[in-house]
Amino acid sequence: SMGGMLALPRGQGPHQVGCTDVMVGHTRQGLFLRLFYPCLPRAGAAQPLWIPRSEYCGGLADVTLGHRWCSALLSIAIGSCKVPVSWNEPLKPCSSGYPLIIFSHGLGAFRTLYSSICTELASWGFVVAALEHRDHSAATTYFCTAEAGTEEWIPFQRVPQGQKEFYFRNKQVHQRAQECVRALRLFQGIAGSGSVPNILHQGWDLSMLKDNLDLTKVAVMGHSFGGVTAVLALVKEPSFRCAVALDAWMFPLENLLYPEVPKPVLFINTEKFQTPESIAKMKRLSSRNSQTRIVTMLGTVHEDQTDFAFLPGKLFSHIFGRRGTLDPHKALAITSRAALAFLQRHLKLEEEFGQWDELLEGVGDSVVPEAPLGRSRL
Repeated sequence: SMGGMLALPRGQGPHQVGCTDVMVGHTRQGLFLRLFYPCLPRAGAAQPLWIPRSEYCGGLADVTLGHRWCSALLSIAIGSCKVPVSWNEPLKPCSSGYPLIIFSHGLGAFRTLYSSICTELASWGFVVAALEHRDHSAATTYFCTAEAGTEEWIPFQRVPQGQKEFYFRNKQVHQRAQECVRALRLFQGIAGSGSVPNILHQGWDLSMLKDNLDLTKVAVMGHSFGGVTAVLALVKEPSFRCAVALDAWMFPLENLLYPEVPKPVLFINTEKFQTPESIAKMKRLSSRNSQTRIVTMLGTVHEDQTDFAFLPGKLFSHIFGRRGTLDPHKALAITSRAALAFLQRHLKLEEEFGQWDELLEGVGDSVVPEAPLGRSRL
């Protein structure tokens, strides 16, 4: 099969990683997310598909590829690919409670396209909730209405003709940040009562989380549109202690909000995506909070922070154009270690992640402080 077209890495941390999908509510105001968590190891556990259903191939073909490939070709190339995690296996109990990360995807993506970073973080002892946003920024998504099994799909939407992009995107980023807050409320509800119905009926009992989360230790994270979403979520919700923004697209955030960001942010940028305007916005935040950090990973492009980095080079270049020169496994290791060091510092974790503190100052192979703007192209 061509399922070998994408070999996603296993988590490098001490825990086996489990995975399940959670949908709550029968309207758009509900939530849809994929949960990555430390699980009990079991031989022969099933693995989930990376592209959960064929509709997502159609959505991807529509968005990223501008029909350069048709959906059928895409599904042949990557449709059978699996994520190396255990599907629906029981949560590994943790008396002190796992810290929680709410993860927000980029424009035209969906909940599974960051499986490599979500798996990696879960393998180090986090519960990671990867949202699928319903603001029309996902390649496609759906909710289930109350009528038995009826699905309503929410397509990707481009900026409407004649509308200013800022206003369109600003409305979306506020909806997305609100969804991050609702996700946190979901877990707070589970911790309180334990009973929240998952309408996907997969037999994974959400009440398993009840005594196994530490909701004083919650961070928000995202890539691109998701990166700026994470920054805004800090403004909307005091329970988020910090944010990790992977190559944040700062454009949709209104200037009024910069003075309002109260908590530290770790910006991990790739070499090719950022503009001087975007970096200036990040610097405004770092001047307000001495714990905010901006680093750049040399030899990487914007898509290197998604699972697409693990596509074979030729396929990657066909879809996205030039790819980075840094090995994707190395890039993932740097990204996750910097994030872990930052999370340890600001969630007050009792782990060994401080060993990677230097990355937060841009010290180390392939990492530099702030941004090498105007460098020659790779």
